Amino acid sequence: MSNWLQIVVAAPAHSAIAGPLTYQSESPLPVGSLVRVPLGRREVLGVVWEILPDSGALLEMQTRHVAGVLEGLPPLSATWRKLVQFTAGYYQRSLGEVALAALPPQLRDLSSVQLARRLKRPVADTSHAPSTASLMALSPEQTAAIAEFDVDTRPALLFGATGSGKTEVYLRAAARVLEQDPAAQVLVMVPEINLTPQLQSRFEERFAHLGKERVVALHSGLTPAQRLKSWLAAHAGHARLVLGTRMAVFASMPNLRLLVVDEEHDPSYKQQEGARYSARDLAVYRAKIETEDATHDHGPCRVLLGSATPSLESWQATLAGRYQRLTMSERIAADEGEQASLPTVRRVDMNHQPKQGVIAPPLLDAIAQRVARGEQSLIFLNRRGYAPVLACHDCGWKSECPHCSAFRVFHKIDRTLRCHHCGYTERVPRACPSCGNIDIAPVGRGTERLEEHLAELLAGVKRPDGEPPRIARIDADTTRLKGALESQLASVHAGEIDVLVGTQMIAKGHDFRHITLVAAINPDGALFSSDFRAPERLFSLLMQAGGRAGRDARHSGASEMWVQTFHPAHPLFEALKKHDYPGFAAQQLAEREAAGMSPFGYSALVRAEARAQDVAQGFLNAAAAQAEAQQLTGDGQVTAYPAVPMTIQRVANIERAQMLVESSSRAALQRFLAAWQPVLFETRQQAEFKSLIRWAIDVDPIAI
Repeated sequence: MSNWLQIVVAAPAHSAIAGPLTYQSESPLPVGSLVRVPLGRREVLGVVWEILPDSGALLEMQTRHVAGVLEGLPPLSATWRKLVQFTAGYYQRSLGEVALAALPPQLRDLSSVQLARRLKRPVADTSHAPSTASLMALSPEQTAAIAEFDVDTRPALLFGATGSGKTEVYLRAAARVLEQDPAAQVLVMVPEINLTPQLQSRFEERFAHLGKERVVALHSGLTPAQRLKSWLAAHAGHARLVLGTRMAVFASMPNLRLLVVDEEHDPSYKQQEGARYSARDLAVYRAKIETEDATHDHGPCRVLLGSATPSLESWQATLAGRYQRLTMSERIAADEGEQASLPTVRRVDMNHQPKQGVIAPPLLDAIAQRVARGEQSLIFLNRRGYAPVLACHDCGWKSECPHCSAFRVFHKIDRTLRCHHCGYTERVPRACPSCGNIDIAPVGRGTERLEEHLAELLAGVKRPDGEPPRIARIDADTTRLKGALESQLASVHAGEIDVLVGTQMIAKGHDFRHITLVAAINPDGALFSSDFRAPERLFSLLMQAGGRAGRDARHSGASEMWVQTFHPAHPLFEALKKHDYPGFAAQQLAEREAAGMSPFGYSALVRAEARAQDVAQGFLNAAAAQAEAQQLTGDGQVTAYPAVPMTIQRVANIERAQMLVESSSRAALQRFLAAWQPVLFETRQQAEFKSLIRWAIDVDPIAI
């Protein structure tokens, strides 16, 4: 007897396969089973999504048979499927695309025999040896935060100053969940891979008593085999605690009881390709549906978001009472009896400093004093490379990328001009390609040039042992090789570096104990950006960067953050000086409410790419006109603005345009986008848009 199954397979959003496909199976299979099915001439991985009742109409259908079942794997849970279904619908992608992208890639290529061989490998020791980890004494604020978290069931926002001990709260919350239920699982998410090893070592040390392989990592930096091993451990319930980046929100964890999202404000939680989901928002939704799952009878699944500078969306949710707010405003002292404090913020008015100077004399003097005392300084410049552009001052030539509407960055260390958008790289020309002038020069500064410049400026300064200062740089260029970042961070922690220069990858999350001075060199660009989120990102980045200073209580009183700016009286820097996130948030929220922007309004960006800009814009405008003609906007509930070129209009010879769609109602925007999808498909088929390469919808975009 045939069994009729609806099975989802990987399919792009723009393909003809929008939902599950119907297959036959000789044996009954539970919903959530992983199977191999024929698709065209290939055999692909699929997930059983629904069992269809037998009917005469089905018997007449020309359906293909399931090729094989990945036996030995428990079915994917109902809550996992509900999470995937919601993600596909909300972010306007196909169900199969989201479902299969959430599974480890190696699973797609395994046969039943290969999988069985992997599942036979020894499982981690499940014996519960007593914990030997020594617990630090909690501060009164930590104790209060944990107690408040325990008596509420709403999503919780842990608003904790940098160095206030948020990680210890995560550890205690996880420990309580794991102790209360021997099967319970915990998911801890961090925004970037480089923060995972640091946190993983703390969790492995604390939970060593659970067994060697009970704490696993899930992120894109793992090999396919490592990722599969971690996923299988989580899916089978063997892994009690999973640490990962945004992809981990889709980890199959049948007994999930707690989700922690560290640095919840971080833009890295928003996927920028394919299904452009927000892992932070999905974590909140997942906790909700896990709690609603009737098969759980051991209390709700909780979600704990943590940040020193929460996203304005999460902050507004606490003001509206939807989220619980836990506040920890004081830093944890490194030694009992000593009070740790936040760094003093000093603004340097660059209008009164020598022209063309990169480091203002007062800041340079402060760095030199730190070197002489054997303390560390961190210099933050969010622009890698030697210089943003190479230019000829005779004819005006600049190192533009021939394939992008952007400049290629000069990298002195390997004498190349490199485009950070398409990757196009060339050797630096010996003379100006336009006029032949040999005197072409770098304009502006990146981290590579700043590192070199600091070495020159500090040449006469000596460390306490009489040696010259040790200057190092950490950015995407110096950490390309596997293990390079870990090695460089270890040098900083060991006190082997006196002045550290870097981009935002060193400005957040790291627990540097010996840094007493942090300086932001050129932060003004974001003050007047056309992107309404730019001030929020800048304030967060500066607060996080400043938080690297004075984490050791012995030095915290003398720790400083220096900001070089041409606008020292700007309200953002006023709030930064007082470490006043609530004041900054109130001002930003008032502006956004007046303008109907997030979190008081809802938006989506529709992006189009083509060989010609008029084709990309024409496609978007034609689709919007068709939506208006079909009255899809719901009596003006939704506004679609005319298409415009993207900020970087051309990348790799592809022209890019975007259209902003806004509404004061999330539901109205979702209805419009769902109804507009067929219109976009139809418009794409018109003759004048045949050359369109691709289009995509980005719901709740983080950069406009």
